[in-house]
Amino acid sequence: MGFQKPTVALCCVLLSVFVTGQMNEQPLVTTKYGKLLGRKVKVLETDRPVDAFMGIPFAKPPIGELRLANPQPPEPWNSIRDAAKDPPMCLQNHRLMELIKELFKIETPLPPISEDCLYLNVFTPGDRENNSKLPVMMFIHGGGLQLGGAIFFDGAALSAFENVVTVSIQYRLAILGFTSTGHDDLPGNYGFMDQVAALQWIQENIKDFGGDPESVTIFGESAGGLSTSALVLSPLAKGLFHRAIAESGTALLRSLMVSDHKEIISRRNYVANKSGCDPDTLAECLKKKTEKEILLISDSMGLLDVPGCVDGVFLPKPPEEIMANKQSNNVPFMIGTNNQEFGWLIFQMINMSGFQDGMDKETVRSLLESFHFLELTEKAIPLVMEEYFVDTSDTSVIRDRFLDLIGDIMIVIPAIKTAKYHRESGYPVYFYEFLHPLAVAKNTRPDYVKSDHGDELYYVMGAPFLHSDASAKDGTTEGEMNLSKTMMKYWANFARNGDPNGPGLVKWPRYQENEAYMQLDLEQKPSEKYKADKFVFWTKTLPETIQKMSEEKREL
Repeated sequence: MGFQKPTVALCCVLLSVFVTGQMNEQPLVTTKYGKLLGRKVKVLETDRPVDAFMGIPFAKPPIGELRLANPQPPEPWNSIRDAAKDPPMCLQNHRLMELIKELFKIETPLPPISEDCLYLNVFTPGDRENNSKLPVMMFIHGGGLQLGGAIFFDGAALSAFENVVTVSIQYRLAILGFTSTGHDDLPGNYGFMDQVAALQWIQENIKDFGGDPESVTIFGESAGGLSTSALVLSPLAKGLFHRAIAESGTALLRSLMVSDHKEIISRRNYVANKSGCDPDTLAECLKKKTEKEILLISDSMGLLDVPGCVDGVFLPKPPEEIMANKQSNNVPFMIGTNNQEFGWLIFQMINMSGFQDGMDKETVRSLLESFHFLELTEKAIPLVMEEYFVDTSDTSVIRDRFLDLIGDIMIVIPAIKTAKYHRESGYPVYFYEFLHPLAVAKNTRPDYVKSDHGDELYYVMGAPFLHSDASAKDGTTEGEMNLSKTMMKYWANFARNGDPNGPGLVKWPRYQENEAYMQLDLEQKPSEKYKADKFVFWTKTLPETIQKMSEEKREL
């Protein structure tokens, strides 16, 4: 089967590789596995220094016999380990990483790529007390399960402003992270197992950095949000974390989470064909490939080609079945989306442009027919066209609604459905919609783009405060600086208490039967029933109408 035409990148990389101001002192920490010598860094507009420890191994290198195998605990070391440098990224689609670099005009060279990549970065307040028990926030990067790395997500500002320990992890990607044969020889989900291993490392070691292993929050965006949501469902992660935040991605994102065995086999055959391997001996064949060969294979693929799957271990059952049966891990859950998830970045990455002057309905219909990842049937497309476009012929309005349509299918409806399931399980849920366009991207993308996929990360991670000098803020306004402080506060409060609210903040209502949620912009405003009409259309009206049409056809 072909997943190339078109494929979608559900990923986000921050607009630049942020350089935090460095100080001369080097902090030293002793862990279960050995001593680490990090670096002390400074964040703008706060006096609290941050100790950064980079490239800490949380598992053995997944090479040789450990390629396509579950992660194993790291080996201890005797000397002091240099933890002042960023680790290499995992093997991935380097072609798409270069495209992202070009799109955002990033001049800094990309970090090296290596199969030896199971490392994490820890950022902890430099003024912490001995035996501190600070909340821990573990970030999982996005990238469609195919690309990305910890280097793009600096946790120093979050740690400095909010007095938390921030951990940014890496996990195996693409072929080496998620290829599955549907059998025990290659069950897949190795990237998810790496995330579990990182959580286990945190339980064993984070106290040495001033963190509280009994107060761990996982959060991630896009495929990182999907990963967060999957960990909420996995029995292997039970007790390893205590709160979760999924930004623009959940385990109900079907393009990146396969439940059907036939589909798993189809994906296996696709990877085998790309790799020049026999499908029946795919595991053995891939283990013999060189690192360079794996990179070449990855570069020939798209970002939905190697998804996660229901393997019977990490995910014992399909995600929606686990949710419906109320078998999720019992944790407070924050879930949210941006107001134009498919505004610009993802379409650029699948080589689609030309929306500047709008779209007509014929173009929309043609795209819906060709976008196989949407899984829209021949019967569904006319009904979808009527729902979104029946009352307009304005090409700009049609374009905007088309972008909303794709975002609804891929991100928004799965997010709302996840929130409803988790709420019905009796666990606290908080929902948000992020609405503010990314200011530093205004000269990069068209004027019609609203808050695109990944835009919220700039503010959640405190990116405006991470530059080494104030002149590097690239036009970030005072209002946006305040928005960043507000979002860091909401996220950190949730990590502390399972509730984002606190002094000086607009009250964020819990997502209950009234479906209250928070609109996050330069000013914050609670609202209710986010896209309730579209949720009814996709989950009730459309499937029931198609079923009725099928029944009427059988009666003829």
